[in-house]
Formats: sequence, structure tokens, C-alpha cells
Amino acid sequence: MGDRRVACDLLWADRLAPSGKENNQFMYTANDIRNIALLGHGGDGKSALAESMLFMTKAISRLGKRADGTTVSDFDDEEKKRQYSIKTSVIPVEYKGSKINVLDNPGYFDFAAEIVQSLRVADAGMICVTAKSGIAVGTEKGWQSLKAADLPAMFYVSKLDEEHANFFGTVEALRDTFGASVIPFTFPILKGEEAVGIVDLISKKAYDVSGKEIALPADAEDKIEEYMMELNEQVAETDEELMEKFFMEEPFTEEELMNGIKAGLKQRSVTHVFCGCAMNGLGTVNVIENVIKFAPNPLEGKALVTVTDDGEGELALDPNGSPMAFVFNTMADQYGKNSYFKVISGNIEDTMTVVNARTGENEKLGNMFFPKGKENNKTGKIACGDIGVFTKLASVRTGDTLGLAGKTVTVKGMEYAEPCYRMAIYAKNKGQEDKIAAGLTKLNEEDASFTFGADPETKEMIIAGVCDIHLSVIIAKLLSKYKVEAELRAAKIAYRETIKKKVEVHGRHKKQSGGHGQFGDVHIRFEPQTETEDMIFADETVGGCVPKNFIPSVEKGLRNCIGKGVLAGYPVVFLKATLFFGSYHAVDSSDMAFQTAAGIAYKEGLPTAGPTILEPIGELKVTVPDANMGDIIGDLNKRRGRVMGMNPTGDGLQIVEAEVPMGEMVSYPIDLRAMTQGRGSYSLKFVRYEEVPQINQAKIIEDAKKDEEE
Repeated sequence: MGDRRVACDLLWADRLAPSGKENNQFMYTANDIRNIALLGHGGDGKSALAESMLFMTKAISRLGKRADGTTVSDFDDEEKKRQYSIKTSVIPVEYKGSKINVLDNPGYFDFAAEIVQSLRVADAGMICVTAKSGIAVGTEKGWQSLKAADLPAMFYVSKLDEEHANFFGTVEALRDTFGASVIPFTFPILKGEEAVGIVDLISKKAYDVSGKEIALPADAEDKIEEYMMELNEQVAETDEELMEKFFMEEPFTEEELMNGIKAGLKQRSVTHVFCGCAMNGLGTVNVIENVIKFAPNPLEGKALVTVTDDGEGELALDPNGSPMAFVFNTMADQYGKNSYFKVISGNIEDTMTVVNARTGENEKLGNMFFPKGKENNKTGKIACGDIGVFTKLASVRTGDTLGLAGKTVTVKGMEYAEPCYRMAIYAKNKGQEDKIAAGLTKLNEEDASFTFGADPETKEMIIAGVCDIHLSVIIAKLLSKYKVEAELRAAKIAYRETIKKKVEVHGRHKKQSGGHGQFGDVHIRFEPQTETEDMIFADETVGGCVPKNFIPSVEKGLRNCIGKGVLAGYPVVFLKATLFFGSYHAVDSSDMAFQTAAGIAYKEGLPTAGPTILEPIGELKVTVPDANMGDIIGDLNKRRGRVMGMNPTGDGLQIVEAEVPMGEMVSYPIDLRAMTQGRGSYSLKFVRYEEVPQINQAKIIEDAKKDEEE
């Protein structure tokens, strides 16, 4: 492999001619820049492609490997340990006077927020898919993400060197799934099952693994003709004149073809397919050249959405405008934080003082860098359309817009999926609860897709994220970055208690211990009500049997009790308490005596009033593929859910609406992922309380007693 690599370096030398822009001593302009997001399933070769791009353009001297923890993209300790990407890395690839900012995104769905952020600054996306495994869930999600963001899409078929790799079968699968816009712009030259070179569709040239141009294989001519016919048809759809020319069977000029390909990519009517092998460099430089040739530069990309008092607007990038930057990602640690940004207007210089549109506060920029994975290369100026990183801007967070005072607009912030996987977080060592909260606050600056806070009812610290892997990474980072050991437990469910019968009970408190005694005597009727969760208190006494000044004491005594029910200690709701009789002592009666008497009546009366437990019911909306409907319905039935309706979305998905006990949904994100291979998503919103079936109440009572003992 080493000899092949040396030969490869020499043969690519002419295609990697020095541009004078190495080491960021030169500021690229927007026309020279391409911002490309890498998407796809975990393990499908995104980081390997980025690494190969760096190596083939001589930005690094050694090809890193994920298994060795040496890739430029995955530099975080947690990424090295787990051997998959957690955060988006910015990888600058410089080639012949152009710069591609490669945004290498995680492939696991627990970190989908990183994709949301990177697509706000990318101008196109490239989805990696392996030639052996073909289309995976991450392939579909990458396509859906780019479609939702209205960004151009490309595919890169990776790992041509794997046994049983099948490029052409993968292309057919891509076309069957994503439509006729999918067209190979490169395809492999095969010797048996081994890929020994590639063919570039547009230039009609062939290259071997080392990068040397070779004669075009005879059987490649048929493929070129087939793919060019398909390409011409898609290009024709980009313009009426081209369409007319296509129907007249007149050939497109080279300029018309090139412009049509660029327009088709931008309109998503042409979806490029490239191929290669990151490990030996096959096809890597060809990918770089095609991205520079066809992908939109920042000025040609999608306009940003701005927010004003009058609603939403658009902001097109303007190299000559007032300097502005949009912060799209944050990395924080015990030493501070790095704020990754894209310049959206003018040029940003490190001597500037800017205003944060969200807070109105001034920020002196100071240190500013070009990011390259873990390494940052210092610079004094970054041009419109390029990506950089600020350090130590304490009040700046992801989604902020920075610019000159009085000349700054507000770019719309990030919108993340609702974090539905809720767990309680506990310190392993008592007394570190404050450190956990402080650590989570810091981590939330770099990952705003999780939420946390104290539950006033259960007295637990609750953290909510995408799924189990997401939260496990947060726990690991608490330890590695902030030296706090924490653990996750199933969050307690906020049950309620109520009664089903009407009872009348007598509560008397009498105590004599020298001097003034204590005397309070009440007759109270307890009954269920449906007007409000809060207890309704009524006074029906007559004749002054209980003096007016002690009636509030009776209510206060009852309210002190309803926070703890008689079955499992949960708050009592939908209760009406009516004081209808009582007596007093002229000397010994007091506020406290009547509070105590009311408490006695409560404790004696509620156990005889048909007490029962109520559970929170959630409104569930779960989106799943049609093929998974049977599993989803069966699973909801096991969770005591009630299916309320099913609505097709028209793209092979169904939205199942159901009402389900929230106590049965603790493991749902994990189970849904398993049932749908990650294709399903859901939202869950509390709607009301309902009685727990008697058969399920015993366990709730038992668990509550165990918690109290602990």
C-alpha cells in the first residue's frame, strides 16, 4: 500500500499544481468557495472521504484511520473511543485556487441536530453510500434532509474495494428510490470484481487507481452513451429552449450542457453520482474537481431566512455588504468555547467589535481562525461565504447573528426535533448535584438539542434527548470534561390520586396538657368533582358551630394534606371537601387545632372514599413507513394505547395518532428505532389524567413505597 501511495502522489502532481493559497495565507473569495455537507448512514465512509480529500490535496502527509483514532474529522476523545462521529467537523480542502469547506456530519440519528446546523450554512450536500451495502436508513434521511432544506444533492458510492461491491446495482437502487435525476458522473472500471480505475462521464476520460490517465475501455463507450442520454434529458428540463432543442434532437453545446448541469443540480433535477475508494484514493480528486465545477458557490446558494418584527424575509449573501456572520455550531470545554460561523455579508476581521442581534451586547472578536478539524489556523480576515471559528466569545451561542451596530439583521435560529427520550440524571457522589447542573449548562451551549431541568413534582433532574446514545454521550462528556460522575435512571412518573365515592367523616383533635389545651372538631364531606384539578373547599356550617375565623384553618389543614395521597403518596386532585358541622371550645380552640382536626378527617376519610390512582395520558403522533404499521399498532396495544386514527403522508409514510399512558413510553424511542430501523419519529404531548386500571395500580403503590424507604 505504501509503494502505491508514493506512486499515486507523483502521478497526481500535475493535477495538484500549487495555487499560492496554501496554509490560509490567502483569503478566498465567495466565487472560489464551495460549502458541502457530507451525509449518510454511520460507517458509510463520510469521514474517510474527507480524510482522502485532505491527503490527495497534500493537506496532510498521512492518511488517518478511524480505528487508530488518527482522522482529522473525529478528534474528540469521545469520538475516538466510540469510533463514530458525534459533532460536525469542518474540513477545508484546497485545490487549484478553490476551497471546499467539507462539513463532515455524524451518521447516527441521535446526533441529527448537527445536520440541522450544518445544512444552514452548506450550499449542497453529498450523501455517502457503500457499494456493498447500498441504500441504508441514513441514505434516506440524508436525502430527506436535503430535500427539506431545498439544497442540491449528490451521491458518493464508497468502498469500491470491498468484496462483493456492486456500483451499478447501487446506482439502480438509488434511481429506483430517488428517481430519474440520479445519474452517474463517474463509474468504475472493473477487472473481475476489482475496481482498477474510473471513467469521468463529462470529460470522457479514464484514470487508473494511481491517477494516471489511461485509454478508455471499449465497454465504457456504451455506458457513457447511456448516461449522457439520461443526463441530456434531465438537463433539458432546466430550460424551455433546451427542452425544445432536446425534442428536435439537436445536440447541446458544451456551454449549454455545463450550465444545464449546474442549473439541474441547483433545481434538484440532476443528482450526481460519484464513486471511489478513500483508502487508495481512487476517484477522490475527480470528486473534488466535479464539486468545484458544478456545485453552487455561496453567492449562488440558497438565501438565508431572516426574522423581523413584520415576519420572515430573505437575505442573499453580499460580499460588498456590511460585515455579518451567522454562528451555526459551538464546541465548549472547561477552557472556553469555539463558535463556528459562516460569513454572510462583507468580510469579517478580527479587529472588529460586533453586536449580537439576539442579546444586543457588543462582542470584541479578537482571535479568529480557519477550522481544520481539531487544528485551527489563525487569520485576520475571512471573506463572505467562507467558514471560520471565533474563540472565547462567552455570550455567543449557536444560532446567533453578529454584525456591526445598526447594520445587522437577525437570521432565523435553529429548529430541532423535540427531545422525547426523558431520563432522570443523578450524581453518583452526593453533593455534586450543582456540578451536574453547571456541566449540563456548558454542554447545552454546544448541543442545544437536549433539554434539562428540575421536575418540581418528582424532585428529579430530568434530561431529555434524542435517544439513549445521545444521552450516554452527554454523561460521558460530563465526566471527561467536567470531572462529574453521573448516572441515568428511568424518570419517575407524575401520577395523581383521587376518590370515586362520597363520604362524611368526623375529625376531632383534643389535647389537654396543663394550661390552655387544644380543641378542634370538624365534620367534612369528601366527594369527587370534575371542575378543576385543584381542591374545591366549601363551607356549609350554620349557627356558628365552627367560628368564621377558624374556617380558613380547616381549609389550610386540608391543603397541607392533599399533596400526599393515601395510596402511594401522590398529590390528590379533583377533590371537593365540604365542612358542614363542627364544634369548638372558647378557650382551647385555635388555628392549629382546627388544621390538625382537618388532617385527621382527611387521613380517616380518604381511604374509605374509593381512592384510586390517575396516570398522565399523552397524545402520540408517530410517523412510520407503511411496512411497519402492523408492528407499531401491536406495540401500542401492549402499551395500553388507543389508536385514534391513521393518516398517509403520500410518500410511503403513515402518521399514527394515539392516546397512550406516558408511563408506558419510557423505552419508546429505543423500541421505535428497533421496529423501524431508525425510520420512525414521534412526538408526545400530555393531554389529561385518567384512572390506572386496578391490575396496574399494585405495582405503582409498591414502587412508591420502595422510593419512600430509600
